[in-house]
Amino acid sequence: MTTIFDAPDEFASTALAGFCQIYPNHVRLIANGVVRATKVPDGKVSVVVGGGSGHYPAFAGYVGQGMADAAVAGDVFASPSTAAVARVCRHADNGGGIILGFGNYAGDVLNFGVAAERLRAEGIDVRIIAVTDDVASASADEHAKRRGIAGDLMVFKIAGAAAEAGLSLDEVERIARHANERTVSFGVAFAGCTLPGAKQPLFTVPKGRMALGLGIHGEPGISEQDIASATDLADVLTDKLLAERPAGCTRVAAVLNGLGSTKYEELFVLWTAVQKKLTGSDLQIVLPEAGEFVTSLDMQGCSLTLTWLDEELERYWAAPCDAPAFRRGRPEIAELRTDVITDEEAAPVIPAASEASRKSAACISDLFARIAAMLTDKESELGRIDAIAGDGDHGQGMQRGSDAAAKAMAAAVSAGAGAQTTLALGGDAWADRAGGTSGAIWGLLLRSWSSALSDNDVPDEAAIAEGARRALDAVTSLGRARIGDKTLVDSLIPFVETLTEKTAAGKSLPEAFKAAADASSAAAEATAALTPRLGRARPLAEKSIGHPDAGAVSLSMVAQLAAGFIADRG
Repeated sequence: MTTIFDAPDEFASTALAGFCQIYPNHVRLIANGVVRATKVPDGKVSVVVGGGSGHYPAFAGYVGQGMADAAVAGDVFASPSTAAVARVCRHADNGGGIILGFGNYAGDVLNFGVAAERLRAEGIDVRIIAVTDDVASASADEHAKRRGIAGDLMVFKIAGAAAEAGLSLDEVERIARHANERTVSFGVAFAGCTLPGAKQPLFTVPKGRMALGLGIHGEPGISEQDIASATDLADVLTDKLLAERPAGCTRVAAVLNGLGSTKYEELFVLWTAVQKKLTGSDLQIVLPEAGEFVTSLDMQGCSLTLTWLDEELERYWAAPCDAPAFRRGRPEIAELRTDVITDEEAAPVIPAASEASRKSAACISDLFARIAAMLTDKESELGRIDAIAGDGDHGQGMQRGSDAAAKAMAAAVSAGAGAQTTLALGGDAWADRAGGTSGAIWGLLLRSWSSALSDNDVPDEAAIAEGARRALDAVTSLGRARIGDKTLVDSLIPFVETLTEKTAAGKSLPEAFKAAADASSAAAEATAALTPRLGRARPLAEKSIGHPDAGAVSLSMVAQLAAGFIADRG
């Protein structure tokens, strides 16, 4: 159990502050992350990595010479927000472009992806690398759908070495993608992990059993079997990985990773069996590692990662580096930075707005105050639905995000904002506070919807329907979900299609919105019969059958409340 903390909701930020106090020669603390403490040449490619907290030494422990230039840290097991990712990248930019690396999880894909788009609009060339090494989460034919687990270390180490060598952004990207394509992992758990302040673990494993194919966010494994001897466990770990060995490959990098509560001595015992298995398969092991590299709080278990080496990948795997949690060779001595970090967020710009649009903005603000109150009441229910095949944080994320949006909208209205600006700033606040998948989706949804509104005119039925269409296009484009995937999109598509159809047919906004909300609710209920094809719940598809998707349910709740609000306003 995670037992040492003051306030559970400050666990991640306090841990990050303590980490920076211990390693001042490696990292400097900034809002939502850390940056490298040593100087780098102008024009160097920056490698920025990140994800949720709770996985130390991923990701802050990778920052240093020969590895990453910065790391973004979200709350425990939650993706950092779009704003956080963009903020850290701006601090890390050296003028040579940015490699933005993260594990392939829905929230990270959305938040890092939207942040990359914003940075590109600012003139910073950003390339995205989503690590996809977990063989348990998808077949080799669907490599792009795999989760990122301990393979993060291998891919980020190799990318960091290539950037340190002075290669161009195109070359660092190519090498990082090549490393990802040749990296595979598989893990097992003997006991689940417990969030700070929680009384129960996120999942349990029956006594004498082990869960195979676990995730690093508390997702249980995809199957169970009796706990095996070290020799038999080595077979379990290696057999699945060796099945994907490239033809002609004879050299391999190997990392045996502890997940938080497995003793190093246990890993060393297991390594003897793993090494025997690999060398018996005519593989030469290059600079193996055993220890904690990507953890899951206090989870008891381990994973094995292999990177199939060629001459180029081996050169960068073996290159010197000096990060708090990973050191190799003797890097050249680098000077510490002495500049002062300015880490203040600029106040949002409030464009001039007409009186009519300001009145519409006040109405939007009132609506979202009611949405926030409703989602506070529904937090436990949504968390319970999400916990069936996920990590149970959906209700919390929706509550935090909607509350932040309501407050930001109220502040915008007080500052004289119009409808477009008010909705956009609310979306940004939702994404920034909630983090995770739901935060990214709702932030993107609201900001995209706002683009069809105006700070000068009152939004009519056509503008509102167009905003809904833009929101749907943005969410499906970046999130990649489609109808039938058992996500929020299953509820959003019928909502948008019905709203568009009814407004085009001349129905009033109250009539059109009510019909759209009803279509959304029916679709949300129908997700109970679906099996998830995206996100954390996908490997646990069987457990999800018979239960609706939490994201689809929460969207239909919001739609119904909004329909009632619009009807009351006439």
